[in-house]
Amino acid sequence: METTKRSLTKAVIWNVIGLITMGLVGFLATGSVMLGGATALINTCVGFCCYIVYERIWSRILWGLK
Repeated sequence: METTKRSLTKAVIWNVIGLITMGLVGFLATGSVMLGGATALINTCVGFCCYIVYERIWSRILWGLK
């Protein structure tokens, strides 16, 4: 089983990558640093919460493990 600390670390790293990517996409789509940044920040917060829940659920599922 994966530890909570490992799941959290993975989620933080993944979301930093996502924040940078979404910030760039938001800026390119809107032409606004503020609007693109706000969109990226909201997306990152929602994604972070969903990822943590997803990882914790899968850490309890034994299917496919050896």
